[in-house]
Amino acid sequence: MTTSLITGGAGFIGAHVTNELIEIGQNVIVLDDLSGGFKENVNPKANFIQGSITDYELIKNIFRENNIDYVFHLAAYAAEGLSHFIRKFNYENNLIGSINLINESIKSKVKCFVFTSSIAVYGAGQVPMTEETTPIPEDPYGIAKYAVEMDLRTAHEMFGLNYIIFRPHNVYGEFQNIGDRYRNVIGIFMKQLMQGEQLTVFGDGAQTRAFSYIKDVAPYIANSINIPSAYNHIFNIGADKNYTVKELAETIMEVMKIRSDIRFLPARNEVIDAYSDHAKAKRVFQIHEHNFTSLKSGVTKMAIWAKSVGAKESAKFKNIEILEKLPAIWLEN
Repeated sequence: MTTSLITGGAGFIGAHVTNELIEIGQNVIVLDDLSGGFKENVNPKANFIQGSITDYELIKNIFRENNIDYVFHLAAYAAEGLSHFIRKFNYENNLIGSINLINESIKSKVKCFVFTSSIAVYGAGQVPMTEETTPIPEDPYGIAKYAVEMDLRTAHEMFGLNYIIFRPHNVYGEFQNIGDRYRNVIGIFMKQLMQGEQLTVFGDGAQTRAFSYIKDVAPYIANSINIPSAYNHIFNIGADKNYTVKELAETIMEVMKIRSDIRFLPARNEVIDAYSDHAKAKRVFQIHEHNFTSLKSGVTKMAIWAKSVGAKESAKFKNIEILEKLPAIWLEN
């Protein structure tokens, strides 16, 4: 039986990719430190190991003790805005941890290394973003992701390690950590509505994003290893239609049947317009337009799930490295 190692498999996207791989008959090993995911998200048919990708001895032991065919690397601390203020933590987790996995994948001759990067690598003013766009990331999170992409390319050229890189964007859905105050705007809005709070929006809410329902993304990531033409390529993946943050807030309030005022906060340093072109992924993975879930339909599905499980409150990030210009709301209780 083919064996895949999935990092971040207790997290949001990772849990869905795990389910997809088990559905197609793979043996799956999940590695997660539970810093942002939850053990109950892990498919019981998977072999769960609690630990961090920054623990190189653990990584070496996992590869030594298992015949791993594929690696799906989804573990990351994916808070773009916060990454400016946790630079050391960001690079240790999102870059050095990734290199630990790449090193052992090279040594173990894995068949393919699948990496979930981010459209954060592109930076600003380049919409719609295509895979040929020259990345100019504007935050440490995007810089770390792009560095891993470049390392995978050099690992392929030097050692023959095959890779597939996905750049998903604004993915939402069931299993998302809606108690996380630093990322995932849809989850933040749902939590605030369920707790009777105002919706908080940085800036004027005119920022545009294309929000992607998880089940329009995870199956293609999981099955990519079975498509030879995908090997050693980069793919944008996600929804085509973009919305302003204010439009998103209205959609969520409509779906949840809860109204709230919007509390506009000082604008933070972020890309204003971020959405991608997906022609390459549609061609290689044979994705058809009618397969996409509309924002209202996807948010409805997520809201039903969110109401059933409630908001699991995440701990505040306690190791902020730089306080200068840190948004005040991230210091609130």
